[in-house]
Amino acid sequence: MTWPTFMYGTAWKEERTEALVVQALAAGFRAIDTANQRKHYFEAGVGAALTASGLVRDEVFIQTKFTHRPGQDDRLPYDEHAPIATQVEQSFASSLEHLGVSYVDSLVLHGPSTRVGLADDDVAAWRAMEGIAQRSGTRYLGASNVTAEQVAALVALSTVPVTFVQNRCYASRGWDAEVRAVCRQHGITYQAFSLLTANQRELKRPGIDEIMMRTEATREQVVFAFARQVGMLPLTGTSSAEHLAQDLEALRITLSPADIATIERIAT
Repeated sequence: MTWPTFMYGTAWKEERTEALVVQALAAGFRAIDTANQRKHYFEAGVGAALTASGLVRDEVFIQTKFTHRPGQDDRLPYDEHAPIATQVEQSFASSLEHLGVSYVDSLVLHGPSTRVGLADDDVAAWRAMEGIAQRSGTRYLGASNVTAEQVAALVALSTVPVTFVQNRCYASRGWDAEVRAVCRQHGITYQAFSLLTANQRELKRPGIDEIMMRTEATREQVVFAFARQVGMLPLTGTSSAEHLAQDLEALRITLSPADIATIERIAT
């Protein structure tokens, strides 16, 4: 399994999930992000796409998530009255069944249960996830929708390394500068989602237009090239075959240090 360079995100795709994941795999994506959270994801659709693709297991990096009860609807993948550790185990077993695999590459805590710090339920969930990693159910562990303080706290309590952090990345917050700084300090790969949708106003600035014209790249390609060059692992969730191909081409674009500086300060 090669380290992922670009991830295809599957949130909010519902009945289109299988077809869109098949399309992404056919375009060349080899890293898929999902979650056992039926409210926003259709994990079984990802599994159907993996089967339909004809790719062998080791060719695709698969990431899924455990989601606490407040982030779920009534279609729960676990017994909500069970201890948190049991919920994690039940959710993970359900994920393996949905995906048709015997292990995943990355298992992510889908947001702490509190806005500040880590609650007892978060620690219990993480300990259960560590147990899954220790028996090789997952190769890596991560967390999403976290603050810099929460990342540092998770690192401090972990017995299995934190490998990934996945956040919505706002240009207005310095491209999540505080969280990325903690990730760099601890060798954690930062996964960036909503790079486009969360920054529509900022990405229409003249400085971006100038970079586009000079590099003959699309706005999306400029953003994804920037993300890669500053150490992010970008996600895209496009449903367009044309945009999938263009997004992958962004991996071949090299921006100048001046371009990087321009994009870093577009929100200031």
